[in-house]
Amino acid sequence: MSAEWREGHGYDELRGEGWTRLLAAARRRLERTGGALDGDVGLTAPSEAERRTVIGITGRYRPETVERLAVPLRDLDGYLYDRYGTGLLQTLGRLHGPLRDRPAERAGEQARREQALTSAHSSRLAGQGWFAAWLDRIAADGTLTRLVRRGDAPLLDAAVRVLERLADDGERIPGHAVGALPLPVLAEWATGDTKALVPGTPLEQLVLRALAWRRGGNAAVPRDRAGRRALWETAGAIADDLASQVLVLNIGAEGDTVVCDWLRDAADFGIPFRLTLHQLATDPVVPAARTLFVCENPAVLRAAAGELQDTAAALVCTEGVPSAACHKLLGDAVRAGARLQWRADFDWAGLRITADAVARHGAHPWRMTAADYTAALGEGESTPLAGPPAASPWDPGLARAMEASDSAVMEERLLLALLSDLTRT
Repeated sequence: MSAEWREGHGYDELRGEGWTRLLAAARRRLERTGGALDGDVGLTAPSEAERRTVIGITGRYRPETVERLAVPLRDLDGYLYDRYGTGLLQTLGRLHGPLRDRPAERAGEQARREQALTSAHSSRLAGQGWFAAWLDRIAADGTLTRLVRRGDAPLLDAAVRVLERLADDGERIPGHAVGALPLPVLAEWATGDTKALVPGTPLEQLVLRALAWRRGGNAAVPRDRAGRRALWETAGAIADDLASQVLVLNIGAEGDTVVCDWLRDAADFGIPFRLTLHQLATDPVVPAARTLFVCENPAVLRAAAGELQDTAAALVCTEGVPSAACHKLLGDAVRAGARLQWRADFDWAGLRITADAVARHGAHPWRMTAADYTAALGEGESTPLAGPPAASPWDPGLARAMEASDSAVMEERLLLALLSDLTRT
């Protein structure tokens, strides 16, 4: 039997009904075992064509009522070699391409996983709990395996470089101030591709998961664009300097710029005003007020604007975690000599926000004592505290009282007292 005949016609039989399932089962078995011809392959509920094929291979009769047929791989290999001049492995390769060596693939995949993790664990951030938790999670939930299989394992190193850069308090990419690092610049520095951190990219997903662990001890990444932008800003990276905003009331301004004119006009009429990071970077604003009150929820600022109007004290609203625009405004104000009176909700996130403000801006907590909390607690129903506990360094008894009661109190419950503080004398 010539090689030309085998190539042109000889394998046609092997593509028929009697052979299809048998050869597919053999291929799966050989790929799983690295090509070992040990054991056998079986067919359940065989067709008549399959029964006749197996009889021909093994030389043993099988009744029509048989429910399962088993064929030793060595018998199948010998049969194919005698009939076609090619053994089982070579025949399968010619029919449907080379066989995969899955044990070798798994070993190689595991080696690449371990190499990627070893490299990541060599980072100077490795001693920090959030960083270790992030690596443990992506190793356990299949994220790292998917990266390795796609050939994207180097993205883990890129993510680590991004996180290290964001963790630097004083060292930033030249030409960009602390707290105002554009994502395209960060992406180009880490990968050479300015678009590597745009929403939805694998690198963005990796870094945001790490930042979520750093922020609150879990891997929940916001699904909405605003939430993801805010998460970037907690690390000092700016996704959009127009979208990063801060809500203010009656802060006035010192300076001869368009933005300062707008702020003075808004303060004259007690109108709330939004400032963007782009405006603050283009036309630096120094608030005219020497004392700035800071709240977390827009409802407080809205009430102050509605009831006190232009007589309300200067007020800045963080609307949750302060944005980069908020930090820019308040940082400039403090450097110009302003004093910050800061408060947030009585929940764990509120304590973290306030503690960060004290450390970053030298802020003074405003009605954020254990006594304030206990008094407010007795004035209404409360929801349970959520998330990991936080400390209150300015008043350690506050965190203890909150942990004991396991109750959150939103700052709106203190509204009357806050408005009293905001009333200009």
